Amino acid sequence: MGSPGRRAARAAVALVAVAAAGAACGARDGDATRRVQGPEPVRTPTMTVVMVTHAGDGDTFWDVVRRGARDAAIKDRVRFRYRHSEDGPGQASLIRDAVRERSDGIITTLAKPAEVRPALTAAVDAGVPVVTVNSGARFSREYGALAHIGQDEGAAGEAAGDELNKHGLRSALCVLHEQGSVALEERCAGVRKAFRGTARNLNVRGTDLSATRAAIAARLRSDGRIDAVVTLGAPFAAAAVAAKHDAGSRARVGTFDLNAEVVGRLGSGTVAFAVDQQPYLQGYLAVDQLWLHARGAGVVGGGRPVLTGPTVVTGKEVPRLDKYVARGTR
Repeated sequence: MGSPGRRAARAAVALVAVAAAGAACGARDGDATRRVQGPEPVRTPTMTVVMVTHAGDGDTFWDVVRRGARDAAIKDRVRFRYRHSEDGPGQASLIRDAVRERSDGIITTLAKPAEVRPALTAAVDAGVPVVTVNSGARFSREYGALAHIGQDEGAAGEAAGDELNKHGLRSALCVLHEQGSVALEERCAGVRKAFRGTARNLNVRGTDLSATRAAIAARLRSDGRIDAVVTLGAPFAAAAVAAKHDAGSRARVGTFDLNAEVVGRLGSGTVAFAVDQQPYLQGYLAVDQLWLHARGAGVVGGGRPVLTGPTVVTGKEVPRLDKYVARGTR
């Protein structure tokens, strides 16, 4: 048996240990209590949001935009509906339908702003909040939209022009797959502004990839000086690669936007670069903006576009992005 002093010391240590254990348990219990008694998830009334775009049939870019919007809609208790028409009058008609259906918010694109404007301003006048995405940033505020979410198309074109310069190229073909689209015209204008060589436009019928391939090949055959082809959407990059082989050309191919095939071609080097605008974010943030406005009249951007791009992607980024593209979130 130890001395009374030693017994007292051991007792004191035991008491400290018990107290420490109790404190630790108390901390854990307290944390659990805070988790149980903390703020409840926000439960706002269910609202209906309609997205109306200028997408053509089969354009995979819009699948990613829709996925972002649907993911946000699930989180925000939003009934999400998607509609599209590649011509301006058709898109305007779909916007009017959304107003007649008493939608709580509309998301739309302004690829053909003059044709869509009357329907869009009528929606705003009827009290329906509108957010624009992807195209037509410079018209969004003028037409009464709460915010615009997308990339600066001119800056995106300049980024592509800078990439052409890095590769030492001298003559570029900018392939417009949708005539009359303000966004596509701004991209090609940006390419011409930044590119130190010569850049010319080629209009093609984007809904027909075989015809697009043939048109690019014909231009490459007729002008052997062309050493770069820039397509303005991911589905057209493969057509450009095939066209250059058809024509026996050694032109480098760059594109805008990503899909699984473009990522694979970036990895193999058959596509030199892609200018990405993060379409998933465009859909996601647009739904969130309408929810925030319904929740507390919140508006993002301070009257300026909320930018999701541009970002230049090359082969070295493929390992990092591959899984996100496959998941449909990039």
